[in-house]
Amino acid sequence: MTQSVLDTDGQVPFSTLKLKTELLDNLTTMGFESMTPIQAQSLPAILNGEDVIGQAKTGSGKTAAFGLGLLHKLDVKRFRIQCLVMCPTRELADQVAKEIRTLARGIHNIKVLTLCGGVPMGPQIGSLEHGAHIIVGTPGRIIDHLDRNRLDLDNVHTLVLDEADRMLDMGFQVELEAIIEQVPVERQTLLFSATFPDQIKSIANSIMFKPVMVKVASTHETSTIDQHFYEVSNPNDRMRALKLLLLQHRPDSAVVFCNTKRETKDVAAQLKNDGFSVVALHGDLEQRDRDQTLLQFANKSVSIMVATDVAARGLDIDALDAVINYQVAFDTEVHIHRIGRTGRAGSQGAAYTFYNDEDGYKIALLEDYLERDIVNEALPAESLLDTHPTQPNMITLQIDGGKKQKLRPGDILGALTGEDGIDGSEVGKIKITDYRAYVAVNRKVAKRALHKIVNGKLKGRTYRAWEMH
Repeated sequence: MTQSVLDTDGQVPFSTLKLKTELLDNLTTMGFESMTPIQAQSLPAILNGEDVIGQAKTGSGKTAAFGLGLLHKLDVKRFRIQCLVMCPTRELADQVAKEIRTLARGIHNIKVLTLCGGVPMGPQIGSLEHGAHIIVGTPGRIIDHLDRNRLDLDNVHTLVLDEADRMLDMGFQVELEAIIEQVPVERQTLLFSATFPDQIKSIANSIMFKPVMVKVASTHETSTIDQHFYEVSNPNDRMRALKLLLLQHRPDSAVVFCNTKRETKDVAAQLKNDGFSVVALHGDLEQRDRDQTLLQFANKSVSIMVATDVAARGLDIDALDAVINYQVAFDTEVHIHRIGRTGRAGSQGAAYTFYNDEDGYKIALLEDYLERDIVNEALPAESLLDTHPTQPNMITLQIDGGKKQKLRPGDILGALTGEDGIDGSEVGKIKITDYRAYVAVNRKVAKRALHKIVNGKLKGRTYRAWEMH
């Protein structure tokens, strides 16, 4: 995997690219003269036919980057599906298809077809029978058409995975792998993702050939963790300090580390009693309870996880707003490992550590490591204790059916976003086990979402569902 080191601080005009004249003329008409950083970094490699991994968020201009690339390569006279773009939700697929059509205005007779769940299958079948050059769709609906032999991908020369991390979050890995198997091996693959976790690296390694990696520089390019230390003299002060920090910073996602199982249980119980959204992770949990605890936390339907180091070992917890060391870790390496779970992917992170007189030796070791004196900071105002904790943005729905009932993420997404349904952006992670399915939805639409599942049909039958607490 090669890393792009192009300098994109200056404005790079589209005219420097060897694009079809019709595309350049249309860009000028649209008022687009200079490329965004992701376009300047990725388009030369895309136009050169190379596989590209682009790490960039929505709004960075990535759609135009891959859109211009596939339109430049397209043979309009060959009325076959030449490009396949996969997106996590119907809303994004519609948006991508619309932008590709806009970019293609200078080239006549290009047909872009969207294939998404949550809408009737009939019109899509009719459109497929008439053919298309470019397919933009969601994995669930694409696999439905492939299973029924309505979709021929034998002529695809460009495969695009847009917001790949979100597709994996929503449980589409099996569908993605099945679809990619039906696309020719001799192709160009473009993968765009806001984050680049191990799961994405694994997929990239298996489906891409010597990809060029490009990444948009952000204002927080280097991982930064602000560390704060608070001296607390007794257990009551420690708990009060914890509540004050949680009430002041109101993190969407925070881990509180304790040194013992007993303390983990006690701290979680006290927080829960005071109205905080919290779960405990420790060695006494049965595997099923452990899985559900982690699921709710990963889904952002629980804000705080209290854990021991042993229980949290090996967990891949991304995007933590804060780590709180309820007790100083037994050694410096453990402390570094704990706080390293926040401030990932170049985002701002925060770590808060409580200590007392007995922790003098451990604090001295930390000072050596940090190469600075550790100074006790003032805690937030006590008046915060009179305020109420915020509740998480998401709620996880549990559905009484899973893989054994042939349920797939696309079925659940389609049921939720179908007629009079919720928006795809309000659906979070989807996980399907053998006999259960779990979907995170925005708290504001949870009742509507539950109603859609319980009163609608998945794969032609009804299922029981409920909110997890």
